[in-house]
Amino acid sequence: MTARLLVCAVALSSLTAAGDRPIEISAHARSIRPGELVVLTIVPPAASDPVRIRAFDRDIPAFRVGDRTWQALVGIDLDVRPGTYAVNATSGAAHAVYELVVERRTFPTRRLTVDQAFVTPPKSEQPRIEREAALLAETWKTPANERLWSGAFVRPVAEPANSAFGTRSIFNGKPRNAHSGADFLSPAGTPVHAPNAGRVVVARPLYFSGNTVIIDHGLGLFSMLAHLSVIDVHEGERLSANQVVGKVGATGRVTGPHLHWTVRAADARVDPLSLLAVLGPASP
Repeated sequence: MTARLLVCAVALSSLTAAGDRPIEISAHARSIRPGELVVLTIVPPAASDPVRIRAFDRDIPAFRVGDRTWQALVGIDLDVRPGTYAVNATSGAAHAVYELVVERRTFPTRRLTVDQAFVTPPKSEQPRIEREAALLAETWKTPANERLWSGAFVRPVAEPANSAFGTRSIFNGKPRNAHSGADFLSPAGTPVHAPNAGRVVVARPLYFSGNTVIIDHGLGLFSMLAHLSVIDVHEGERLSANQVVGKVGATGRVTGPHLHWTVRAADARVDPLSLLAVLGPASP
């Protein structure tokens, strides 16, 4: 995949002890807009001091990539408003503030016709829907505290995405939540691959997303692969990158066979294509 990455300038901190080295921060991203993933690279003054990052009122896990180099994945949720947001980095006694200037992004609208039961579910299904919503909320909040992925992220299917992340959806004439992933118009039965290594935390049928697999890549990064016809993995299983997790289907709220891929980064909803742009095979 080719994408023009935005390389941001280095930010320096001021320390209380004169002569100490500051924290250095740089960032790269496809763009600085809602739904984008930003990769921060942080170089603290001392190799022994861990790095702590906070942005958008969330703690963002940082991970070491070199003797004195750390990185952190900052997701800009699709509902973030335009403006300047502070990213705070702390290491030992050192502190730095990096400013992300989030630009405005306009999302398109789409109108779809689906089974009415997925627009206005029957009351008998409401307890199930509430249980599954609670399951997903708990899943996003309890990631593995270690990095489980390695190397580049890959596309789960070969076909290109055919719907835009963040699209405002109108089902059967009724507005619903924004589209928080990317859809790939793959034929039914197409093998679906894990975008990277991780642990399966959900592998079961869900009311709206049908047969669903959620992979915890660690440190707050998740992949959700939905509407599968078949699930080929089980909850708790450790996966390698590119391992087959199931097959494309048309289960749940769909208009036809396709793969839906959602990415969460520290509970921020980000475009999977942004993830591929900054952490995919063609990324720096």
